[in-house]
Amino acid sequence: MVRIDEDKCIACEVCLPFCPMGAIHLNDIASIDQEECVECAICVRAAVCPVDAFVREAAPYPRSVRAVFSDPTIVHEGTGITGRGTEEMKTNEVTGRFKPGFVGVGLEFGRPGIGTRFRDVQTVATAVAKAGAEFEPKNPVTQLMKDTKSGLLKDEILDEKAMSAIIECLVPVDKLKELLTRVQEAAQHVDTVFSVECITRVAPDDTLPIDKILSEMGITRRINGKTNVGLGRPLLEGGAN
Repeated sequence: MVRIDEDKCIACEVCLPFCPMGAIHLNDIASIDQEECVECAICVRAAVCPVDAFVREAAPYPRSVRAVFSDPTIVHEGTGITGRGTEEMKTNEVTGRFKPGFVGVGLEFGRPGIGTRFRDVQTVATAVAKAGAEFEPKNPVTQLMKDTKSGLLKDEILDEKAMSAIIECLVPVDKLKELLTRVQEAAQHVDTVFSVECITRVAPDDTLPIDKILSEMGITRRINGKTNVGLGRPLLEGGAN
C-alpha cells in the first residue's frame, strides 16, 4: 500500500493533482485517505515528489485486490495480462467466443474520481446472473466470485475499492432484454457509475440482431460503437464478425 513518509514531506502540494481519486490531502503535511485510495500508485509512478516522500509497501489480502484492478502495470495472476478485463471481448473475430445467437455483455464500473466498491459490482453481477448470464471464467471479477451461478463475490473483498472493474458475461440473444432490464433496476442501488457494452456478430444480411431489442427498450445504439473488421488470420471457422 502507498503511504507518505511524514519525516520527508515538505507540504509542497505538487502531488495533489496527481491522485485520480482525490485521496491525498494537505494539512501541515500531506496524507493519504486509505479508505479512498485504490492503490493505483500514480502518485508514486509519476515521480513528482521533490523529496521522494511516497512509500509503496506490499498490501495484505484483501487490500491487495485494489492494486490489481487499479494499477495497469500489474499482471493479474488469473489472467496473465494487465488490465481490468480479458482480451476476449475485443478479439472475437479471432477467438470466436461470442457465436451467432449470443451476446457478449460487458459492464464497466467506476472511473477516475469515482472508483467502485466491489459491493456495487456484486449488486449488478447478481442481477445479470438471474437472467441466466454465463460469466467469463478468465475475467478477474469472475475469479473473485464464490459462486458463479449467483454472481456473489467473496465476502472479504466487498468493501474494497478499485479505480474500475469489468464484468464480462455471455447470454443468448433472446435473454438480452431480461438482462438489460435487470441491469437497469440494479443501477438504482449502486453508488458508482457503469457503462454497458453488447458484443454480437453481424448477421448475413448485415443487420445486428440486438438492434430490435434495444429499440423496443428505448436504448440508443451509439453510432461510434466499435466494429472489429477481422484484419489478420482468424482461428475459428465461420463468417466474420
